[in-house]
Amino acid sequence: MGFSINIYFEAFQEMIKKRKNNSLKMREIRKKIDIVDSKILPLMVKRSFLVNNALELKTKKSEIVDLNRINQIKRKVSLQSKKLGGNPKLISNIWLSIIKNFIDFEKRNFKK
Repeated sequence: MGFSINIYFEAFQEMIKKRKNNSLKMREIRKKIDIVDSKILPLMVKRSFLVNNALELKTKKSEIVDLNRINQIKRKVSLQSKKLGGNPKLISNIWLSIIKNFIDFEKRNFKK
């Protein structure tokens, strides 16, 4: 079952209109977020290429979801984010969302 990112984006836009904080401090934080995002984006593109390469090696659709691998990644991300002072639950959930989106991509593009 998929979800529409547009629904969330539209709700987010409405929330921003109602509570826009355009203080100097907020603009500085947003600039820093943009810098981090600009570093994440090329890595996500690289990850998408690697996922595509992995997809080409899969001979059965059942190979797309590897629960052991997903659990291994979740544990690793949780531990690493905790070591870095982050919120392990939040970061793990973000990672699972990324994985889910790549799984959906693989299922749509599996051609064997």
